[in-house]
Amino acid sequence: MKVLILTAKYGNGHIQVAKTLQQQCFKLGASEVVVSDLYYESHPIFSEITQYLYLKSFSFGKQFYRLFYYGVDKIYNKRMMNLYFKMGNKRLDELIKSIQPDIIINTFPMIVVPEYRRRTGKIIPTFNVLTDFCLHKIWIHENIDRYYVANSIVKKKIMKLGIHPDRVVVTGIPIREQFEEQHEHSSLFKKYGIDSTKKVLLIMAGAHGVLKGVKELCQSFISNKNIQVVVVCGNNKQLKEVLRPLEQQYPSQLKALGYVEKVDELFRISDCMITKPGGITLTEATALGVPVVLFKPVPGQEKENAIFFEQNGAAVIVNRPEEIQGAVTQLMSDENRLEKMKKNIHSLYHPSSARVILEDMFKEAQLIKERKQQKAL
Repeated sequence: MKVLILTAKYGNGHIQVAKTLQQQCFKLGASEVVVSDLYYESHPIFSEITQYLYLKSFSFGKQFYRLFYYGVDKIYNKRMMNLYFKMGNKRLDELIKSIQPDIIINTFPMIVVPEYRRRTGKIIPTFNVLTDFCLHKIWIHENIDRYYVANSIVKKKIMKLGIHPDRVVVTGIPIREQFEEQHEHSSLFKKYGIDSTKKVLLIMAGAHGVLKGVKELCQSFISNKNIQVVVVCGNNKQLKEVLRPLEQQYPSQLKALGYVEKVDELFRISDCMITKPGGITLTEATALGVPVVLFKPVPGQEKENAIFFEQNGAAVIVNRPEEIQGAVTQLMSDENRLEKMKKNIHSLYHPSSARVILEDMFKEAQLIKERKQQKAL
């Protein structure tokens, strides 16, 4: 089995899911698995500019992103979308001719792939792995063989767009294996220098440090000696430097970390987490049962994810900076509510998602191949 996985660096989640699927493919015996950032390989300058604008949408560009996210539906079938339908076509053709994949997996909505089938008539089983707890219409195309989604709500929305229910499978979102392993907690407190007798508040600034107002958040919790704050700054070195004086002044109250490879270890010893509602981080939280406080979700998939988790009693949404200290303190001091939220968020978890998805893909790809052979006879 040769596998081509297509992804894009708009946020860290799409790439992370692609890598998780790649590792699982090899475990299931695939001979070759290529991960391609198709848009960057096709149009590097355009890709860098749009990725920069995407990251900026978390601060000053929120309304622009909202208009884009909710407005695409209105222009989906119009001429303006034709460019997007063809974007990356040349590079895709090169990859297909070079690798000759048995299946193609999209962890980012790339319409160029099913459009390639429509234009060439070349049938390569193609699958979409959706990376959020909501649906955007741009994922949907008649030449996608199967969709793998986070929950039954997304499945119903896809079915309303005319897709047969057999082509939509509720599997959850693939996450790194480390989040699904068993681990002894007591040693982790010692490893990170954290007091196991206090409540631990984890603040995830995001892989690119896109959570804003982190210093102010930390300052608001310093006075509470029953709470220890651990901040994961990701690749944002500037944020880590900004927090250094505060960390030195209150070493028993605050720890500021950079990029943490085994971030699951921090999830395991945290009582609550403040984060942006990205699909991957939320899925990781479901695996380990960590209640989340979702701070100022950006309009679009973030807001949709946040609403889903709040409606399921698994999250608290806070939009105003002056309200977050009270909301978190109230939650951390209410043991019954905290335990209920832990159960609620863990109930949204789908175990071994990557393996379940790929086993189904390989099976479906074989059926498509057999049907193609029968038609040829």
